[in-house]
Amino acid sequence: MLPDPSAQTPKPFHIAVMPGDGIGPEVAEEAVRLLNALAASDSTLRFEFETLDVGAGAYLRHGNPLPEEALTAAGRADAMLLGAMGLPEVRWPDGREMTPQIDLRERFDLYAGLRPIKLYHPEDSPLKGYGESRPIDFILVRESTEGLFSARLHQQDSEGQESRDVLRITRKGAERVCRRAFELARRRRKRCTLVDKANVLPSMVFFRKIFEEIGEEFPDVAREHVYVDAMALFMVRKPDVYDVIVTENMFGDILSDLAAGIVGGMGMAPSGDIGDRFGVFQPSHGTAPDIAGKNIANPVAMILSAAMMLDWLGLADPASRIEAAVSRTLADPAKRTPDMGGKLGTIAMTNAILAEL
Repeated sequence: MLPDPSAQTPKPFHIAVMPGDGIGPEVAEEAVRLLNALAASDSTLRFEFETLDVGAGAYLRHGNPLPEEALTAAGRADAMLLGAMGLPEVRWPDGREMTPQIDLRERFDLYAGLRPIKLYHPEDSPLKGYGESRPIDFILVRESTEGLFSARLHQQDSEGQESRDVLRITRKGAERVCRRAFELARRRRKRCTLVDKANVLPSMVFFRKIFEEIGEEFPDVAREHVYVDAMALFMVRKPDVYDVIVTENMFGDILSDLAAGIVGGMGMAPSGDIGDRFGVFQPSHGTAPDIAGKNIANPVAMILSAAMMLDWLGLADPASRIEAAVSRTLADPAKRTPDMGGKLGTIAMTNAILAEL
């Protein structure tokens, strides 16, 4: 008798876990715990986790924040799950803080930084009048391999009279991130907004030109441009009108923090850095060393990042189950960590989500 294919053990998804520094290991542990619970309830789902030692702590231990063996292992994985990396006091000799998460984006060509912004409960926003009738639900797509960040490794003369950083926009880089944004908009509410500074910077004029060219491939998606300074205003005044926003690296870095602030803070902001072959998923927050080890960090952004990872792996149903569990949990204003005015610890917050899952 032939074996029943449905009874065969499914091949596990190999996930490279990079806990990192500060609160990174705490929130990463909770995301892994939740994913294991999800797999335990679904016989078709299996995960195999490999923990990699990277970050500022790895530099202090081994002299390298992103060892080559860790990069090789990460490249073999189906996806990468990252807690947070870097510590303010651990810096390179030139004074820059170590940012191995940026090195990962550049090494694996993770050009599309996806930053979903969603308000789960009206009480979580400092803005009045937003909630079910006026939902805040948009995605900021940040170009993550070029822009102003591309100059970060250039040697500067610390004894000189000036220092320069170059904002680099290539046709290839602009085309692919704009196309990814339009593809997302087509699956959502069919509106794509470019944030630039084309009234001042020639590089932004070039970016806008390419945005328009790619937009012609998506006639069903409405498109518009907003200057970055105006977007800082509009994101506070009318965040409910936006669907997909695409922008340059530095602008995206700044606006994604502002966007997180209108839905409850960095602990509510997941992210994914996506390329054509690889994906790294992490909370948008930093390492917060001042609260590390105290069991008070908010795990929601990390858990939602894990849901983004599942969706990217083609596991749409488990991903939606996680987000639905988060949504049901946050429907109760009492279920919050201290950063949002609540009293639940990191583990207790995850337990509340697990109960809904």
